Amino acid sequence: MPFTVAIIGRPNVGKSTLFNRLVGQKLALVDDAPGVTRDRREGEARLGDLRFTVIDTAGLDEGARGSLTARMQEQTETAIGLADALMFVIDARAGLTPNDRAFADYARRASKPVVLLANKSEGKHGEVGAMESYALGLGDPILISAEHGEGMAELYQALRALMPEVTDKDEAGDEAVDTDEDVARRPIRVAVVGRPNAGKSTLINRLLGEERLLTSAEAGTTRDSIAVEFTWNGREFRVFDTAGLRRRSRIEEKLEKLSVADALRAVRFAEVVVLMTDAQSKFEEQDLRIADLIEREGRALVIAVNKWDLVEAKPGAISALRAEADHWLPQVKGAPLVAVSGLMGEGIDRLMAAIEEAYAVWNRRIPTAALNRWFEQAIAANPPPAVSGRRLKLNYITQAKARPPSFVLFCSRADAVPQAYLRYLVNSLRDHFDLPGTPVRIALREKANPFAHKRKRPS
Repeated sequence: MPFTVAIIGRPNVGKSTLFNRLVGQKLALVDDAPGVTRDRREGEARLGDLRFTVIDTAGLDEGARGSLTARMQEQTETAIGLADALMFVIDARAGLTPNDRAFADYARRASKPVVLLANKSEGKHGEVGAMESYALGLGDPILISAEHGEGMAELYQALRALMPEVTDKDEAGDEAVDTDEDVARRPIRVAVVGRPNAGKSTLINRLLGEERLLTSAEAGTTRDSIAVEFTWNGREFRVFDTAGLRRRSRIEEKLEKLSVADALRAVRFAEVVVLMTDAQSKFEEQDLRIADLIEREGRALVIAVNKWDLVEAKPGAISALRAEADHWLPQVKGAPLVAVSGLMGEGIDRLMAAIEEAYAVWNRRIPTAALNRWFEQAIAANPPPAVSGRRLKLNYITQAKARPPSFVLFCSRADAVPQAYLRYLVNSLRDHFDLPGTPVRIALREKANPFAHKRKRPS
C-alpha cells in the first residue's frame, strides 16, 4: 500500500493550494472564500524522489449533527483514519486561532505522526505568526508558502523521515512502454454530468456502496470534480462526480464558474460521459446543451434518467423515452438510455452494462475492405448531388482512428460536399456497423490530381 498523508486544518489556510502543489496539477478548486472544499480528494503526490498518496480535506469546523458542515467533518475524520501521517496546516499570517488549538488536540488524539506546516509564511508577517505555532505542542513548524513553492525542501526532509523507504521507481520502469494488455486493464474513465440536483452524487454513492460523496437536497452541494475508483464485475472504473451545470447566463458567482470549468475539464478527460437527467423534468434545454457539448468533445454518451422511482409505471414507458431521446438528440441517435434510481439502487446493473457497451463502441475499428463495400452501396443507393452543374466524385474512405470512430473520405472537391450528404453517410455508418450514440467524425480530403503538375501544350 502507498504511504498516505492527509492535509488537515481549519478552513482557508491553504490546504487545497498545498494539495495542488504536491500533485503538480490544479486539481482542487482554490478561492479566497472559506469552505470551498467539501468532499475529500485523493491524488498521487511527488516531492523529489518521494511518491505518496495525498488527501485534501474540508476545513475542520463544528456544525450541528446531520448538517452539511458536520458531514464535511465526518469526511475529514475518514481521511485521517485512512492516512499514515497528517499535515496540520495553519495560516502564519493570521496567527493561531481558538479553532487551531482545538483541532491540534484532535490531531494528537488521532495517534498519527503530525507534520506542522505554517503556510503563507513568506515575509516578516508570516515569520511572526509561525512562531506562535510552537504553542500547539506539535513540534517545530515548517515554514512554507504553498502558493510560491517555498519550504518544499524542509517538507521533503520531514516526510522522508516518516516513510519506511523511498518509493521512487527505477529509470527502466519509468521508461517502460504500455502494452495492449496494460491499456485494456486501465480503469474506464467515466464523468457523471447534468443539471444541479439531478442526483449525480447519490448515484455514485450507490455504485460505491458507501456515503463517499456529500449529498443534499440543496442544489450545488458538489463543487470539485471528485474522482473515485471501484471495480464492477471484474472491470475497473474511475468515476468523476461533477458540479451541476446551469445555463451560462445564470452563473454569476466566481466559485460556481470555477466549479463549472472543473466539470467541463472532467468531460474532456473522460472516455464515457453519463448524462444524468431528472425523470420528472427530462430533456430540458440545458440537458440538450450538455449532450451537444459531449458530442462535440467526442466522448461516448450514456443517458441516465434518474429518480425513475417517482414516475408512475406505465406499459411502454421506456420505449416512449427512447423515441423522445432520439427526437431531441439526433446527433447521438441510439445512445444507450437507462432508467435508474440512485436512491433506491434500481437500474444500476443496466447502467454499468451500458457504460461498458458505449466504451466498446467508442473504441471500435472497422476493416477498410468492409468499410469500402459499405461505401459503394451507400453511394449507389443515394448518389452525391451535382454542385454548380458538376458531379462530385467520392473515391474511397478509410478509418483514421477510434476514440471516437473517425474516418477520412477522399473526394474530388472537398469544399463542395453538402453537410446534408455527410449526415446521410454518418447515419448510414451508424446503422450498418452498429455504432449507436457514439460521435462519428468524417473528414474530407481531396485526392491529388496526378496530372496537375503538367502544363497545357501551347495552341
